[in-house]
Amino acid sequence: MKLEPRGRLAFISLVSVTLFLLSWWIATGPAKLVDGALFPDPKAFFDALKQITFSQYAGGDLAKHVVTSTWLVARGFALAVVFGIGLGLLMSLSAFWRDLLLPLFNFIRPVPPLAWIPLALLWFGFGDQSKLFVIALAASVPLVISTRVGVAEIDRTLLAAAAVHGARGWNMLRHVVLPGAMPHIAIGLRLALQTSWTVIVAAELLGAIWGVGRVLTAAKDDVYPGMILVGMLTVGALGMLSSALLTRFEKVLLPWRR
Repeated sequence: MKLEPRGRLAFISLVSVTLFLLSWWIATGPAKLVDGALFPDPKAFFDALKQITFSQYAGGDLAKHVVTSTWLVARGFALAVVFGIGLGLLMSLSAFWRDLLLPLFNFIRPVPPLAWIPLALLWFGFGDQSKLFVIALAASVPLVISTRVGVAEIDRTLLAAAAVHGARGWNMLRHVVLPGAMPHIAIGLRLALQTSWTVIVAAELLGAIWGVGRVLTAAKDDVYPGMILVGMLTVGALGMLSSALLTRFEKVLLPWRR
């Protein structure tokens, strides 16, 4: 029986996950290829997952940590979208603002996001503001770049034709510039979302009451490999889920790319 593309993909994914779990069990169990003190076996992982899900660890259960990190990422990502796309459009559509801001942007862009964490903690303390600042700053960089590239790739003939027909200001931006740049902006959104998750976990490693990064910090201090893996896979799962939601949103913005 020939499988449909989606069915084939689901089957391959199932086989891949099964082989991974089997290899993990063999390597950490019967074959003893990996020291359990360095990397947990499946039982240690599921014991840790059960503990944090139905009891508590690092000050809260898994739901509390997930909600805390997700809410921070959502707010920081939203700030990055507004700031990054806005700045990208400003520098693309105005020669004055491009000449004024581009040197500063090019100076800040190479600075690793994690390098901003100590300064953010000094400015805003250990609260949410410092994490939001770092997320927004780091995640806005790919959005500025992708927006500028997207605007530059718009057919100049299309812009001229729109201007001839009376498109100006907001109408030009809404009906021509943004739709034309949106495919590149969509790429920037994906990169910004990935950056947001990377930064929030790193920020929570330095100081947080709850959050996935707090779980990883506590598990490291407790030398608890099973819980470390729980934290890592939780971040991966949240990243995959948020990327899937973003993909569905992109289909609304870019219906012709379905």
